[in-house]
Amino acid sequence: MDSKPPLPPFTADTAKQKVRMAEDAWNSRDPDRVVQVYTEDSRWRNRAEFPVGRGQIREFLQRKWAKELDYRLIKELWAFADNRIAVRFAYEWHDDAGNWFRSYGNENWEFNEYGLMQRRFASINDLLIKADDRLFHWPLGRRPDDHAGLSELGL
Repeated sequence: MDSKPPLPPFTADTAKQKVRMAEDAWNSRDPDRVVQVYTEDSRWRNRAEFPVGRGQIREFLQRKWAKELDYRLIKELWAFADNRIAVRFAYEWHDDAGNWFRSYGNENWEFNEYGLMQRRFASINDLLIKADDRLFHWPLGRRPDDHAGLSELGL
């Protein structure tokens, strides 16, 4: 079986590394890249959707990024223990009518012994914002290392 280091049990450093790797993958907006870190039978709860397995997760992500345009995400480690990590996040995006949103959320992740995520539970709230209120302005893709994180931005 493929492995995706860092592997559990997590330390503060390896949990932070895992979170940043997830943020980087999601900021690629590439469903084929993102699904590689999940088990073949990974189970999700994302808002009111419950995809199971890489195929359904890939389809979910394709729909997501077709709707959530110019998506930019920041994740931050909240807590960790053994093979679990809790994350808080915010992302900014706009719809096809040009309405901007900042979506806030929390995720709970559970990994198998190979470092693949087997369960992901996400709770997310969307806030309509003015374009002038946006805080995430880096070019699409990976957030630069020197860009402020959630805590530094007061989010």
